[in-house]
Amino acid sequence: MAATNSTADVNIDPSGTFKYILLEAKTTDGGKKLLVRGYEECPYHSDIYDKTVSELKCKEKNLKCLGGGRIKRENGSIHVYGYSQGYGKADHTVTVDILKKQFADHKITWSDEGY
Repeated sequence: MAATNSTADVNIDPSGTFKYILLEAKTTDGGKKLLVRGYEECPYHSDIYDKTVSELKCKEKNLKCLGGGRIKRENGSIHVYGYSQGYGKADHTVTVDILKKQFADHKITWSDEGY
């Protein structure tokens, strides 16, 4: 199975500092969709990938990790930064654009600084 058009673009924890990944998912209609996933419970970026495969009930061939980093989310702000040692650095500008669609009421920033 692949992602559907109703699959949430973003699924991140409501607060805290945690790792995230940017993914490209094949959709059931043959298109592609960008997803942002991040969870404090996942110590490694690959754990987020595995959780997303399970969440979407999809085959790994339908999901490609485009890189990762970290998110700090608190008090109405989201800061995207860093990189993944396993997947490389996600394009934080793309991640921020996706986050802005869901969190229009948040102040969202990004930086290439930090790990």
